[in-house]
Amino acid sequence: MGKTLIIYYSAEGHTKRVAEIIAKTLNADTFEIRPKEPYTKEDLDWINPNSRSTKQHAGELSQEVELENAEVPNWTDYDKVFIGYPIWWGYAAYPTTSFVAGKDFTDKIVIPFCTSHSSGIGDSDLKIKHSTTTGTWYDGFRFFQDATEDKIVSWVKSLRFNK
Repeated sequence: MGKTLIIYYSAEGHTKRVAEIIAKTLNADTFEIRPKEPYTKEDLDWINPNSRSTKQHAGELSQEVELENAEVPNWTDYDKVFIGYPIWWGYAAYPTTSFVAGKDFTDKIVIPFCTSHSSGIGDSDLKIKHSTTTGTWYDGFRFFQDATEDKIVSWVKSLRFNK
């Protein structure tokens, strides 16, 4: 039986918190996606039309994000991979999509999860799934950014990995 890995990108700490609770619940390893150019509070100001994330969303800047760390150590050891991200305009945060694109998830079960203050998951899980052609993907789950530990643990315990 393989190991479980929790991969996440967290812009403001909400997704990191959920990822750490999932990892603790499953006794899993974690891997944080880090952009080469981290997003600042100003970059994430969705109300400002000149912010980095707003310009990426509008197509004025590339949504492909260069990552500091794109390679997961011992990748082949993992058979279950959770992928966590914040929702940006109904999509997975751009660093997450950049990480998933082209990755080989062959023989892996992939479980997306996201955090948001107000947006739903939309089809963000399907969009990141379609950025690769491999793996067995579960439907994603959206947590409020301040989800309780009980809610997170309950969701993890509800998963069945026999698909």
